[in-house]
Amino acid sequence: MAYENFKPLVFSEAINRDLERFLVFAEDCNRKYQGEVTEQGQRVKILGVGHVTISTVTMANRNADMAAAETIEDTSIFLDINQIRTYRYTIGAIDAQFAIPGIEEALQKETAQGLGNEVDTYIAKLAQSADAVKIQSASTVLTATAGAWTSGYVLGIIDQGIQKLWENDVPHNEELVLTVTPRFYMIFKQAYTALDTNNSAMIENGRVGKYGNVTVKVSNNVATLSDAGATDLCMLRTKRAIAYVHPLTKSEAYVPEAKLPETEAIKGFILFDAKIVRPKELIVLNVKYS
Repeated sequence: MAYENFKPLVFSEAINRDLERFLVFAEDCNRKYQGEVTEQGQRVKILGVGHVTISTVTMANRNADMAAAETIEDTSIFLDINQIRTYRYTIGAIDAQFAIPGIEEALQKETAQGLGNEVDTYIAKLAQSADAVKIQSASTVLTATAGAWTSGYVLGIIDQGIQKLWENDVPHNEELVLTVTPRFYMIFKQAYTALDTNNSAMIENGRVGKYGNVTVKVSNNVATLSDAGATDLCMLRTKRAIAYVHPLTKSEAYVPEAKLPETEAIKGFILFDAKIVRPKELIVLNVKYS
């Protein structure tokens, strides 16, 4: 058959390369456990330990025996790999279509963009979980008529989130990432005149500027509350807060049934999952618009 020359591994690897360019939320996750997974249903053990007790010894007791060694409790959690997203489409005779300049690259890009949207949406919705701490129980209301678009008010929301992370012992020099909706960004940009948007290297994977040690990103996949989309759940976090694993992308060509001769198709899937693994390093800015 014509598609015998189709190279599924090459096609899958190309999708993975393009996929990285479309990921906003996933780009800033902990991915060091990815190599430990090869198939659906496997689980990754993410190691963690409790706090070490620091004791004070007076000079008078400096030669006394130390207390017995304490046992540090294991705080490990598990990440189960269960998310699958599939794709399948007909393209005519594969070899004939791929001979057209640019068609193969265009299909790879479109596939990767769709998959990237699915992955980011899944990670963004972790903001709706009980493990994601909200900046406050009642949503902050931004209204132009109430004068709430002042720099002190809008930047104060972000500063509250930063303060919460610092109070959770996140180091002051730790790089943070804030992912917001386009509507929040427009308010933020008006409020923060010092926003660094001149560095062309920033404008990729949603990056739009810096606010202190916070990289600000924009995404249409930011989760919302169940209030007809009136409340955004913007994530402010470290790059350790969420673990993301994407161990497998697979593609293959086939002849679909009930189609005319010379019609061929490509199908495939990606396997992935994500979880909040350091809840103290993530704050959700729940911002309501009216």
